Amino acid sequence: MQSANVLLKKIVRSSVLPFAAQYGMKKNLFPLSRTLSLSLCLKQDNSCSPSEKLDLDAWKKVMKSGMQEEVGEVSEHQELSSLAAAREVLAMWRLAGKSVPENISEEQLQTFIECPSKSAKKKYLKYLYVKEIKKKSDKRKMEEKRERRLQAQQQASKTDETKSNSLICLWSKCMDKAYNWRAAQSMIFGQPLVFDMSYEKDMSAQEVANTVRQLVLSEGCNRKSVDPFHIHFCNFKDSSLYQKEFIKHYREAWDKLLITVTDQCYTDIFPKDKLVYLTADSPKVMKTFDHDKVYIVGSMVDRSIKTGVSLARAKRLGLETAALPLEKYLLWNIGAKNLTLDQMMCILLTLKDTGNWKKALEFVPKRKYCDFVNKPVHELKKTLNLINALKLGKRQEQVRKQFAKNYSKKLTQK
Repeated sequence: MQSANVLLKKIVRSSVLPFAAQYGMKKNLFPLSRTLSLSLCLKQDNSCSPSEKLDLDAWKKVMKSGMQEEVGEVSEHQELSSLAAAREVLAMWRLAGKSVPENISEEQLQTFIECPSKSAKKKYLKYLYVKEIKKKSDKRKMEEKRERRLQAQQQASKTDETKSNSLICLWSKCMDKAYNWRAAQSMIFGQPLVFDMSYEKDMSAQEVANTVRQLVLSEGCNRKSVDPFHIHFCNFKDSSLYQKEFIKHYREAWDKLLITVTDQCYTDIFPKDKLVYLTADSPKVMKTFDHDKVYIVGSMVDRSIKTGVSLARAKRLGLETAALPLEKYLLWNIGAKNLTLDQMMCILLTLKDTGNWKKALEFVPKRKYCDFVNKPVHELKKTLNLINALKLGKRQEQVRKQFAKNYSKKLTQK
C-alpha cells in the first residue's frame, strides 16, 4: 500500500503538476498547482532582466490620465446634455409663441444658460429675436434693391437710353478736355496758390488721409473754375504719407495732374514780399483780394493741430500773414474759425472772380454762424452784453457807470 502511494505521488509530480503549472489549471481541482505555478513564476521573474520589470511611476501616470479622460468625458457629456435641454426649452417656447430666434449659435446658447434668472433669459432671447428680424429685413431690402436695379438695367437696354448715355460720356470727355486746357493755361498764366505740405509730422495717419481728401476736392474745384489757380504743392517729400494717400486717390492719374509738385520751400520759388500766409491765428485781417500776391494755405487738419502752428511757421520765415474777415461779415455762433481746405479754395476762387466777400463767405458752413450782419460785430456784441446785463437784474447805476466809462475811453481815443 505504501509503495502504491509513493508510486502515485511520483506520477503526479512528474506529469500532472508541471502541466498544471504550465497551463494554469483551476485551483479547486489542484490546490497544489497554485503554489507550484507561483513558485515557477517567481523563479521566472527573478530570471528576467531589470528592463523588463514593471515601472510603477509610468503605471501611475497612465492611471491618472485615464481618470482625467473619464472626468473630461463626463463634463463634456454634461455640457452636451445641458445644451440639448436648453434647445428643447427654446423649441417649447417657440411653439408657445414667445419671441425666440430661429437660429441660435452654441455661444449664444451658452450665454442663455448662464443667465441668472428667467426674466434675464427672456430679455436675452428677445434681443436675439429682434436682431434676427432686423437682419432678415435688411437682407430683404438689399434683395429688393438688387431686383429693382436689374429691372432698371433691363428696361434701359430695351429703350433708347443707351444713346443718351453715349452722349453723356461724349460730353464728359469734352468737358474733361476743356478743364484740362484751362488748368494747362493756368500753369503758364494763372495766379499761383501754394499748399504748404510740411505738417506731416504734426498729424497722425488718419489726419493726413483727411487732409489729402480735402486737397483732392480742392483740386477738383479749381479745375472746374473759369479762371483756376496754378496750384503748387511745396515741401512735398517723396515716399511720404501725403504721396501714398494721393496715389490711393488718383492712381495712374497722379503723374498726369496739371499742378506743380516740388520739395522746395515756397520762399525759394517766390519773392518774400509777394507771399501771404493765410491763417486763422493771424492778427491782421484780409480786406481785399490781391491778384499780385501769392497766398499760402497750410495743408493740415485743424481739429488736432494746436493753435498758432501755421502762424509760428510764417513768423519764423518772416512772411506776411492774414486771416479772413469772418467777424466783419458773419455773426459767429459756435466752433473754431478754421475752415477746411476745399472751403478755402472755393472762397478764394469766388474772391478772385467777383471780389464779393458776402458771396465768397457763403461757403462757410451755416452751422457756424447765425447770419450776415450789416453793422460791425463789435457793436452788436456791446448791445447783446447790455441786454444780458439788464436780464440778470443789475442795477441801472452800474450799467450807467460802465457806459460812461466806455464813452470816456472813446473820447480820449479820438
